[in-house]
Amino acid sequence: MSIMIRHLTLLFVALLASLPVPAAAERVRDLGQFQSVRSNQLTGYGVVVGLDGSGDDNFAYVTQAMRGVSGRLGLQLPPGVNPALKNAAAVIITAELPAFAKPGQRIDVTVSTMGKAKSLRGGALIMTPLYGADGQVYAMAQGNLAVGGLGVSGKDGSKLTVNVPTVGRIADGATVEQAVASNFDFSEVLRWNLYNADFLTISRVRDAINGAYPGMAQVEDGVTLALMLPPGANTRAEIMAQIEMLDVDPAERAARVVINSRTGTIVISSAVRLAPAAISHGSLVVRIDEDPIIVQPEPFSRGQTAVEPSSTITAQQEESVVSRVGPGASLAEVVDALNALGASPADLVAILEGLKQAGSLTAELVII
Repeated sequence: MSIMIRHLTLLFVALLASLPVPAAAERVRDLGQFQSVRSNQLTGYGVVVGLDGSGDDNFAYVTQAMRGVSGRLGLQLPPGVNPALKNAAAVIITAELPAFAKPGQRIDVTVSTMGKAKSLRGGALIMTPLYGADGQVYAMAQGNLAVGGLGVSGKDGSKLTVNVPTVGRIADGATVEQAVASNFDFSEVLRWNLYNADFLTISRVRDAINGAYPGMAQVEDGVTLALMLPPGANTRAEIMAQIEMLDVDPAERAARVVINSRTGTIVISSAVRLAPAAISHGSLVVRIDEDPIIVQPEPFSRGQTAVEPSSTITAQQEESVVSRVGPGASLAEVVDALNALGASPADLVAILEGLKQAGSLTAELVII
């Protein structure tokens, strides 16, 4: 059944590849982004309260955090007192600060447990500062959690878990307190980075920009363009918007075969080619059968019953058929050639590796 499903999947990919696809240009904004226009990651450590007995109980980090919260509210817990916080959980808060975010704007946050809390359903996050990589506070998070998972347990130890109840989100749960400085409006050179390094594509982007603004763009490497823009946020924003909407014909994607050895998934790009080759692939099956023999002693010999091991080893070599793989000029022909071998996903991985070593597979082989 798995071989049939694999064949159907490969056939579907081949049919898609064989359809006539008109050459379509892509926008510059879809190929890369400006270096100064980027988001920043924020993180923080806090406490979720209001849980229905599914918290961390005596987790030391929760106790320490609750002492800090109580101190800010003017309530001092006596030393040596360990509050049983079954309704609280220690959590890590993560968020992404968009480019040009200003104080007062709100962003979404993700809340995840870091202890033994079973569920965050029904909990509320206490006001928590979110820090950037430089250690400064850029946002404050607080609010009620929306948890998509469900986890319940019985007194006999039985449990039922649906999705992941230990992770929740708070829509617009953090308020931006500090903006990240950006130099896009006054830096002498503004750089634009390609998502995937390619010298032909970066050259075509340069030509498209210079066609609209002569002499503005220069190639620094296979990823980066240096743009000489006039100063001023208003002027630069207008030029950057027009540059992002320029159409460019990117270079053909590199020939690549990606193999997931754990699941047997194989993805072949459209640029893959096969040179003629002959393939012989078979498998050896070794079987060991244990059939112990019971040995009884002679009458009145005062002997003891013994077990005598008896092993049978058989080896079976499946018939190996030599198959000829012709040259593949397109993805459809490559898929047809691989389907003709009738190999399982595991065997197909070995065949592709052999073709690569023999020089018949013109592609980068990536195994994950």
